[in-house]
Amino acid sequence: MSRIFSPLLLVGLVLAEWYGLQAIRTLLHAATPTGRRLTTVLYLLVTIGIWFLGIWGMMARRDLHATYKSYFGGLLLAMIAAQLLIALPLLLEDVVRLGRFVTRQVTQSGGVSGPPISRSTFISQLALLLGAIPFFGLLWGMFKGGTDYQVKRVTLRFPNLPASFDGLKIAQISDLHTGSFQSKEPLQRAVALINKLKADLVFMTGDLVNNYAQEVEEHIETLAGIESEHPIFSILGNHDYSDYVQWESTEAKRTNLDRLKNNHAKIGWRLMLDESHTLERNGEKIAIIGVQNWGTKFAKYGNLAKAHAASGDAPFKILLSHDPTHWDAQVRDYPDIDLTLSGHTHGAQFGVNLPFMKWSPVQYVYEQWAGLYQKGKQYLYVNVGLGFLGYPGRVGFLPEITLLELRQA
Repeated sequence: MSRIFSPLLLVGLVLAEWYGLQAIRTLLHAATPTGRRLTTVLYLLVTIGIWFLGIWGMMARRDLHATYKSYFGGLLLAMIAAQLLIALPLLLEDVVRLGRFVTRQVTQSGGVSGPPISRSTFISQLALLLGAIPFFGLLWGMFKGGTDYQVKRVTLRFPNLPASFDGLKIAQISDLHTGSFQSKEPLQRAVALINKLKADLVFMTGDLVNNYAQEVEEHIETLAGIESEHPIFSILGNHDYSDYVQWESTEAKRTNLDRLKNNHAKIGWRLMLDESHTLERNGEKIAIIGVQNWGTKFAKYGNLAKAHAASGDAPFKILLSHDPTHWDAQVRDYPDIDLTLSGHTHGAQFGVNLPFMKWSPVQYVYEQWAGLYQKGKQYLYVNVGLGFLGYPGRVGFLPEITLLELRQA
């Protein structure tokens, strides 16, 4: 399938490039031949330049000191998205033009072909307008949306929540991907926003870095400023294991993971590795369970059975598990886990996120991908993440800090 898909993708991208040029040339139909030729040359030069810089930026995405290059990849993505939308109405128009041409050939006689069926200026204008929407939207996402932090407030009611924990406020952050930030300022703003919430508990549900433990080290002081009444609990996500880097040895990879675990401790977070922690108020208890990454599409490091066994007979249990596919695959087999908090999907960092409509391409990969889900008496909340990876921005699904308030039903 991949052998078929790659050539088709290449053909589609070439057609999209060609249609983009056709739309511009149609608008310049009144220009001189020299002007039209110069426009063609300029269009091709700009397109080739963006492709070159974009591929260069994406090839260097694992370089610790090349995060700025990801913006070239983002520019390439914006151009491709624009050209694909430009191509759609022009392709439909060509289908209509072909139908008219065939009809003319069938109905006319004597070899009279008639005037050529020209491309519509209006359709070309409409195509360029459509293309401008994703292009400028993705540019906005890179320079504004990626750090436009949003607080999502969720109230959940449970009949078995101990009275002493009624009104418990939990702040959840996830997928910081600190290696993608070029300065300390964005995370400093995020920490200030978290502290304004005055949460009782703070959870970080995985993917602190992109690949390397040292990515977070310049942000340790900032993240250590997060305030919480109780210990701040964290878990590992799939990127934290650095599985996407070609290490010179297994020992080097293990050393990187050990360094990352130590960085969690330097921040002041309690990293949970398939274990449980009991919180107690007035003699009443709830259990916080944390597992290593476990997902149906990525490496399975976590041991839920071990972590759950450590939670004992606590009447209310919260699970931290990075990948939301864990919920259906294993978590729901433990009916006493009342609430699971995950991240991982990023909401694809792109989509439509309105009160009456939510859409993202990630929904075709993950059943649970953003926000709150319920099956039976169990709840799952999927945080779309605080950072970004790959595309250096966000559109629609902006970086999120979740504030969950637990109430007795």
